[in-house]
Amino acid sequence: MSSNEPSMYLVHFRDPETGEIAHVKAKSVSDSSLGLSFVTLSDFVFVTSRLIANPKEEQMRDRFKDVKALHLSIYNIISVEEIGADHKALKFKNDRSSLVVLDRPGLFPNN
Repeated sequence: MSSNEPSMYLVHFRDPETGEIAHVKAKSVSDSSLGLSFVTLSDFVFVTSRLIANPKEEQMRDRFKDVKALHLSIYNIISVEEIGADHKALKFKNDRSSLVVLDRPGLFPNN
């Protein structure tokens, strides 16, 4: 990757369909329109110029070939790695670090 190419994100997540750990490269990671507990991945990147085929990557490429964006729950995301020469900070419109969960007595009968 040359220095003038933008960064990409390598996202490791638990696949909601199979329950297995999967990863995908995306050019865009952002807040989801579905709410605070979701992240949107879009502009997927798959390497097609390799001489040796990777069956897992081919399976992911086939699965996401017609997908415009993937909305993942933050609880399914394991890690997000920024790869590439230009490392722009990943910033969200809604800062999730200040979320507070209040305990409501009687909400769960076993507590």
